Amino acid sequence: MKGIVLAGGAGSRLDPITRVASKQLQPVYDKPMIYYPIATLMDAGISDILLISTEHDVPRFADLLGDGSQWGISIQYAIQERPEGIAQAFLIGANFIGGESVALILGDNIFYGGNGFREHVERFDAGATIFGYPVRDARRYGVVEIGDRGQVLSVEEKPQSPRSNLAIPGFYLYDDRVVEFARRQTPSARGELEITDLNATYLELGELNAVRLGRGVAWLDSGTHESLLQAANFIATIEARQGYKIACLEEIAYEQGYLSRAALADLVASMPVSGYSDYLRDVVLG
Repeated sequence: MKGIVLAGGAGSRLDPITRVASKQLQPVYDKPMIYYPIATLMDAGISDILLISTEHDVPRFADLLGDGSQWGISIQYAIQERPEGIAQAFLIGANFIGGESVALILGDNIFYGGNGFREHVERFDAGATIFGYPVRDARRYGVVEIGDRGQVLSVEEKPQSPRSNLAIPGFYLYDDRVVEFARRQTPSARGELEITDLNATYLELGELNAVRLGRGVAWLDSGTHESLLQAANFIATIEARQGYKIACLEEIAYEQGYLSRAALADLVASMPVSGYSDYLRDVVLG
């Protein structure tokens, strides 16, 4: 399975801090925000990644991440000229997807806890899989309604009267037909290709699956000043308590077998002295 990180948009809700660099390049405690969705894909066993952003920001992401080879993965880049909906990612990434299934993650979504998404990626065969996360005010999100037998009953975008309290986080799995389905979509009233409409297409075919995320999973959307601060405080608290870093790409690459111990040691030796490199040297390499 391939992976797409959608990291476009103007980040206007975070103004003025996004006037210089996109929100996905802003720090979430001790790492750039973009590290977190990439870590989610790597943890899930996905090593072939396309990052989509604006013409202005793609070179900055490339400066930060390179081609991914330092972590034993592949990162390519594509430009989203105008933010015209989440489902537009599949049109931009059509050649990258080819005939394979694909995982899409939004660049400002942070996941922590549980068993991650690896088992769902490994078991994925066809159709589409979305996830449901319980929230207090589901009116702010796309919402999935799941029946007693685990079947998807409905998907809605920011409904005034939600049929469930399960928000749909920004992580989705699709088979290769997603490109053709996205091409057939009609833009919504706000001129965007809505991800909810794409999910509804799979639902009409009876091929939309939903997984309810449990209490042990934290989902953080860091798109506002408040949520960005909350995410940073959350990461800082967990790391201080446990002594382990969240979304440390070098550590994940080593654990997943993308990097050998010798390659990791060489990488750490080339890094500036900091708390981050100290962690890799003292905790990971020991």
